[in-house]
Order: sequence, then C-alpha cells, then structure tokens
Amino acid sequence: MKVGIVGAGMIVHDFLTFAHEVTGMELVALCATPAEKEKIVEMCQANNIKAHYTNIDVMLEDSEVEVVYVAVPNHLHYEMCKKAILAGKHVICEKPFTSNLKELEELVALADTNKVIMVEAVSTQYLPNTLKIKELLPTLGQIKIVSANYSQYSSRYDAFKAGEVLPAFNPAMSGGALMDLNIYNINLVVALFGKPLNVNYEANIQRGIDTSGILTLDYDSFKCVCIGAKDCKAPVATNIQGDAGCITISTPANSLNGFKVLMNKGSAKQMNNEGDEVSYNNDKHRMYHEFVEFVKMIDEKDFTRAKKMQEISLITIEIATKARQSAGIEFAADK
Repeated sequence: MKVGIVGAGMIVHDFLTFAHEVTGMELVALCATPAEKEKIVEMCQANNIKAHYTNIDVMLEDSEVEVVYVAVPNHLHYEMCKKAILAGKHVICEKPFTSNLKELEELVALADTNKVIMVEAVSTQYLPNTLKIKELLPTLGQIKIVSANYSQYSSRYDAFKAGEVLPAFNPAMSGGALMDLNIYNINLVVALFGKPLNVNYEANIQRGIDTSGILTLDYDSFKCVCIGAKDCKAPVATNIQGDAGCITISTPANSLNGFKVLMNKGSAKQMNNEGDEVSYNNDKHRMYHEFVEFVKMIDEKDFTRAKKMQEISLITIEIATKARQSAGIEFAADK
C-alpha cells in the first residue's frame, strides 16, 4: 500500500511516529500548502518519503500514490477526498469524515462509482478492546444506561476567549467540541450499539461554536449520554451499565487502553468487587491497529469490509449532523 499524505499538522506527525511499523505500508509522498514547503521537505527527509508537493492535484498525478491519507482541517476533508476518488485513488480520511451527512453520502456514492475503497481513520473502531467489549456486552444483561465523558481543557481555549479565531473553535472550519472530542464517544457507542432512535444536543455555545455539550441518544430500551468539552476538564470516564453488571473505561475512546468489568453481587457472573481489570491492547500506538487493517482491506480489495466500516461512519456523521441541528450550530459547509 503506497501512501500519499495530505496535511502536515499534529496528527501527521503522530502518524509518522509509528508508520514504519505497519507491514505492507510505504509512504511515497507528502503534500501540504506552499507556506509549509520548508516544513514538509524536512519531514520527508526525516521519514524517507520520496516526494513532496504543495498542490494536491499534482500529487494525484503521481502514479506511485495508490492511497491518499487525508489529514487536513475538518472543513477540507470533503474536497480532498473527492479529488482523490476522482483520481482513482483509495482514500483514508481522518475523523470526522466530513462536516455533515450530505457530504459523506456523496463521497460514498462517488467511491462506489469509481470502485475505490474509502474509510475513516478513527482508531476507536479497530482497537482490540473495542472488539473485546462488544464480545462481553451480553454478560451485562439488559443494557440500561451508557455514559461517556471526554472533557479536555483546550490549550487554545484561552486564546479563543481573548478573541482569536482558531480552527478548533471556528464554525467555518467545522470545529467545536462535538466534532473534535465527542465524536470519539459517538463512534464507540455506534460501534457497540448501532443507530439510535433519537438525538438531542444541549451545548454551551460561544461565537457560534460549541465549546462543550451534552449529547443524548435514545436507544429505546436504554439511554445514552455523551459529554465532550474543550472549555473545562474532568476525569475521562465511560460506563456501560446493564442489569447484571457494568463495564467501566477510564481512558479516552480513541485509545481505550483498558477497562474493568464489575458484576452485580450474587450474579452468576460475579467478579471481584473491585473489578478485574482487563486489557487486551499492547504497547502499539493507538492508531497502529487501524492502519494494519487498512493495509489488509486495500491489498485484498475487501469492499465488503470497507462498506461495513462506512456504515458506522455514516451513522456517526448523521448523529453529529442532527446534534448540531438540534443545538442551532451551523457550519459553512451546511450552507
């Protein structure tokens, strides 16, 4: 799998720390803005990447590039993915896939027409512990309550309060707490339980963007609340509560390094009252597992697997779109 990267921000630097560990993946090109040329030249030299570009259209003409990894600001995902698909390249796009559901539905149809694989780079879906938790859900009995809190005081929030317009808090760039942090909670819930019946989002809104908010999802037989905040912090916690026991997670949904299973006293599945800590992840980077899967998916042209993952992305973006609508948050991409 020969990859051309679009973007040179923090997530790309993160990606480059482990990319060499992924068997079957070769980085052949890096593309960013003309203003970042000096930076990407250094990045290419440091990571043995053959070519660098300051224009995606030119990079897409490179026959060595088979797969495009889109890692640019949120509002540019749709445009970059569309260009890559029309050029006949497979696409791996950073979360959130697109700014809204309409954009993603168009990209899915376009990928189908052009017979390319298009998937979202969201680590939550591919982590060993996500799969293990799904296996253990039946032991909890009937699920009653699910809660997930990912609150992290943003290093950019003080500047935002002072009046600066920053991508993370810019509705024109599809920013906000929902799309940055709470999207991981949504991804985990959708991976485990699928599509909810109803969605509602109560947000703290400043200058047209949600700096924090509470998302409620109605699954009929149980209720779910997802909290994401960039203007305050709290211990990260996710709890899946059933009438026979619960699973508790104390790390973010995008890393999920471990979890505990606590069974009700007297239950046939009773465990230690303190809970037995179960961890199936290894010491690999949180993004490692998804890229191992992407190599396999693309090398084997496993469109069935790709479509399955697209369905999770579609539900996630539909929830985010409905959530913003319920809170009155409008992105430039919605107009």
